[in-house]
Amino acid sequence: MGTPGLGNRNSGQKLGITEPISLGGPTDYDVIKTRELEKYLQNVGLYECQEEAVSREEVLGRLDQIVKNWVKAISRAKGLNEQLVQEANAKIFTFGSYRLGVHGPGADIDTLCVGPRHATREEDFFGELHKMLSEMPEVSELHPVPDAHVPVMKFKFKGISIDLLYAKLSLWVIPEDLDVSQDSILQNTDEQTVRSLNGCRVTDQILRLVPNIQNFRTTLRCMRFWAKRRGVYSNVAGFLGGINWALLVARICQLYPNALPNMLVSRFFRVYTQWRWPNPVMLCAIEEGSLGLQVWDPRKNPKDRYHLMPIITPAYPSMNSSYNVSSSTLRIMTDEFQRGSEICEAMEANDADWDILFEPYTFFETYKNYLQIDISAENADDLRKWKGWVESRLRQLTLKIERHTYNMLQCHPHPGDFQDKSRPFHCSYFMGLQRKQGVPVNEGEQFDIRLTVEEFKGSVNMYTLWKPGMEICVTHVKRRNIPSFVFPGGVRPSRPSKVTWDSRRVSDTKVSGPAVSDKLGEAKGVADGQDGGKKRKRVDDNVDVQLRNSKSINAVPSSSPEVHMGSPVSTVSSCSTKGDHSDAMGLVVPIREKAESNMTNSLNSRSVGELSSHNGEVDGSLRCIPPNKGFLVTADASSSNEAEKLAVEKIMSGPYVSHQAFPQELEELEDDLEFRNQVRSVGYTNSAPVEYSRSDSAGAAPVLSINGAGPSTSLHASGSLDELEVVSAILVSYYWFLEALLFLAFITLLDIPVMILFCLYLLELCFLFLGIVLCMIGLNVFCLLFAFPFSLLIGKVKSTFVPEKIFLPFLINKTF
Repeated sequence: MGTPGLGNRNSGQKLGITEPISLGGPTDYDVIKTRELEKYLQNVGLYECQEEAVSREEVLGRLDQIVKNWVKAISRAKGLNEQLVQEANAKIFTFGSYRLGVHGPGADIDTLCVGPRHATREEDFFGELHKMLSEMPEVSELHPVPDAHVPVMKFKFKGISIDLLYAKLSLWVIPEDLDVSQDSILQNTDEQTVRSLNGCRVTDQILRLVPNIQNFRTTLRCMRFWAKRRGVYSNVAGFLGGINWALLVARICQLYPNALPNMLVSRFFRVYTQWRWPNPVMLCAIEEGSLGLQVWDPRKNPKDRYHLMPIITPAYPSMNSSYNVSSSTLRIMTDEFQRGSEICEAMEANDADWDILFEPYTFFETYKNYLQIDISAENADDLRKWKGWVESRLRQLTLKIERHTYNMLQCHPHPGDFQDKSRPFHCSYFMGLQRKQGVPVNEGEQFDIRLTVEEFKGSVNMYTLWKPGMEICVTHVKRRNIPSFVFPGGVRPSRPSKVTWDSRRVSDTKVSGPAVSDKLGEAKGVADGQDGGKKRKRVDDNVDVQLRNSKSINAVPSSSPEVHMGSPVSTVSSCSTKGDHSDAMGLVVPIREKAESNMTNSLNSRSVGELSSHNGEVDGSLRCIPPNKGFLVTADASSSNEAEKLAVEKIMSGPYVSHQAFPQELEELEDDLEFRNQVRSVGYTNSAPVEYSRSDSAGAAPVLSINGAGPSTSLHASGSLDELEVVSAILVSYYWFLEALLFLAFITLLDIPVMILFCLYLLELCFLFLGIVLCMIGLNVFCLLFAFPFSLLIGKVKSTFVPEKIFLPFLINKTF
């Protein structure tokens, strides 16, 4: 059952697309600190007991026997001869944390059932096998999800959670020694089978590409635990999930093949603090394959150019496993990488320990203002479906808020949910809100995000499986009004008396002041080997300029530019029940934060822009990190931080990105994969039209300008403006095209001057159509800077000969 075990690799063997940064072995200090780390991880309960491990093996063996009996039963029912019935076989494979060997107590097991070509997914897997499992007393909480992006059957077998996928191969008989890592098994399979096989293939490939599996597992356990403690472990919230962290750790293991977990953890933070996203992290070269499946390639696939933090899977077809990452979550994670790097440096100087590194993130003490998203349903089954759908849409709320406020209002989504025990079938989500760091506070300024919230609720209410009782409510809450059920034991703690690493950093910021902070930030940039750090602009600033130049839809009045340059936030309490028009309160609540409350913006934090300073450069090669053999650092030089940083810089010497996307464009390009097929057609349910919950007060409440002269006009957050302009351009170009057809009829009768005029006319038309095409594929910058200006320039030259209004009569008169 499963894939044969993989042993350790020869540490001298090259693994990955580059040579290692260092081949240096562990020091006595590394041995001691690694033992401390392993003991720490055991003490916090990350390892399961032997009894539970044996129980898992028994459950997997029993499940493997069940699917073998199932496939023989359906083979006999389909009329196959007895020989084929006896040869019929199905096989269970594992993947995910269990296959990687980093699962903890109570963790679920990701499993894959591989079946023959005559065992269908709809009728046999979700039909007969589901029926067999439902009749077994050992099985509980059986829940099939056939409509998911990756169809899955969830259940508990003897108390152990199982996620079971199904892959139907084109084989009549599944061999017992089947190797799912071979690309040939993907032949003549459907998309769901390819996606289902991807988990096993990626997991096995990771284990093949790391030099020492045991060191990889210990380091990955550490990083998974750290990410959960720091609130950055959640794929659906826009952070990173289990496979993403595994790929990041595996790359560090490749770069330091002889290092122990202590050093690997330190180098993890050091390398990814310096990493210039969106340079991709890849364990091996991307293979095109011979089956014609789409692979991650920003040269061919426009949507791949909008990924902010590409972490590429190593198995064919290679894809970006972190497409959910947004600019806000990338900023938060880079801040956390910086914090981890600082603590590891302090640990080397005996000024910190593992407890400090794993300090939990104090989410409800960091911000002064939050958005609270409450959802409820009428029963547990409805709540489970409604919860999954809403979770898949929360990332869109973050994108919309930051887009509509020109990225001046930053959101920090909490990766988990909270349940109020006094309210059945209810749970809450929270987002921290703060102004962008460095934005001045001016009295009387406000952001109104009510229309943004209503737009988000409208998209949530388009759920195809919506039922009465599924409700969503979005409210603004102050830190002091955070409900007590979010705290451990339901008791709100007093002001923290314990001094944490984060609080010390904030205190240092307050004492040092802005000038000292800037100097330290510059010094840190130079120490990290980034010579051009002073010249680089932050990505947030770049996005601001791009958004002002683009035709993005925003919730800030264009007539009041001073408002969108640094205004406090105003939000609205807005509850939504399907079909309710009077649920939003017309409140505008300003948020007034001080710089010292922004813990996440640390003293020496490295912005997203510093990590992606070369995003605009064009390189025709997909592999931005070609194999380099000239930067190998020997064991003697491995202690030099500068040498390591230069090596990392050389790894990323060739940027791959030809176009950097605006944050809001990612929202349109990719949606959550699991729920992609569960969105209704706009405006309609199965039985009635969708009604957006927008009260009159929410839609008409003005936003006061800074000078107090009066209310400013509020723009609706919709895409109608851009669409109208594109349609108008198409109509105008269509009229000109008809004119061109008329000219073609008389082309043989035209004299030379009119021929020149006619050529100018056609050239103008070509540039206009080029601009329209660029707009349609999302390349607005090229359209605005190249196509339309040339079209207008040629039109001006043409109009100097003959005025536009008499152009047609002039040509007809010249013709006849």
